[in-house]
Amino acid sequence: MKKLTHLFIAVVATMLVVAFAARPAMAQDAAKVAADVCKVILENDRVRVLDFWVKPGQKVAMHSHPAHITYFITAGKMKTTLPDGKATEGEPKAGDVRWSDPVTHANENIGAAESHVIVVELKEAPKEEPKK
Repeated sequence: MKKLTHLFIAVVATMLVVAFAARPAMAQDAAKVAADVCKVILENDRVRVLDFWVKPGQKVAMHSHPAHITYFITAGKMKTTLPDGKATEGEPKAGDVRWSDPVTHANENIGAAESHVIVVELKEAPKEEPKK
């Protein structure tokens, strides 16, 4: 009976380790997984602003954003791939601004010029303190 209990605990512990190890691969911070192309230029309790410079042919690893606004400083041609493998291509113009709900994706600059993008990630609004 004691061996069965230890086996059960070992199986559950292994499942938890696998589950938590797989989770970060699906939801990585862009500033960490793509530090070569992404820099945090502002962060406070309300927003985080990311500055992306992606050269032609360069890829941005799978990463996640909370709800965010994207401002395309330069025109470009990008390929976006979702975790399920579905890919789309887009050709934003300089000055385009787009809203997005939370997303996990990878990007690739498939254009001929460097792409410069600013992403403003929204954080949950701070809770108001109760009035006294």
